[in-house]
Amino acid sequence: MKTGCTDTWERGRVTEETAATSTLHVSKSAERALSLLDTVIVEGSMSLSEAATATDMAPSTALRHLRALAQYGYLVRDDLGQFSVGPTFIRIALAAFRSGPYARLTAAAQPYLEELVETTEESAYLAVRDGTTAVYIATVESPRAIRHVGWVGRSVPLAGTAVGAALTAAPSLVGERPRPEYNTGAIEPDVTAVCAPIAGGSGVVGAFSILGPADRLAGARLATAAAAITDAAAAVAQQLSAPVAHSA
Repeated sequence: MKTGCTDTWERGRVTEETAATSTLHVSKSAERALSLLDTVIVEGSMSLSEAATATDMAPSTALRHLRALAQYGYLVRDDLGQFSVGPTFIRIALAAFRSGPYARLTAAAQPYLEELVETTEESAYLAVRDGTTAVYIATVESPRAIRHVGWVGRSVPLAGTAVGAALTAAPSLVGERPRPEYNTGAIEPDVTAVCAPIAGGSGVVGAFSILGPADRLAGARLATAAAAITDAAAAVAQQLSAPVAHSA
């Protein structure tokens, strides 16, 4: 026969197990929703079937999470059923650029992105590390008709890429030009990348990347790009090392 104390303990254990199960369910739901959001952000626009396939979810499960994301403005769905980034996500992203951890980096890098494009006539990017991937967070496009475009928000592996080698390089001393990194065809065929790490107080905090057609970004043009990108990376590192001026 159970005593009152045992019965109370049993009820308590059931309550704890129920709470743990509920927490696990909520965590799994959040993980799925974030996976869908990330997938749509990277691809730019996706149908329900494409999103479900990309995230290995049942269409009914994917639709439930996509609808919730759309309800809160993180995604929008057009008349053709395509999901894309919504106003809430854009608002948060803009706020992060203005005051988030990468605000100072992007502000310092922007004029140098413009200079790199002017010097090389190829598209220039700023990338940061996210675990085992590099994420492109800013760009200035080449003025040429045939140019590399569309990688802002895209993630690429660190392994085997020039930008990955730059982001995992040992940081250079402030004022020194870092070593450029090169690769051709690592992510897209016939595209050459030349990259340089940007040193910060905690190590390498970002990397510049110039991307262009392999047959054009070669020889003397590649050497010019390498010199320009290492100069730019060293200049931004110098700016980041300076004390932040606070208004009175």
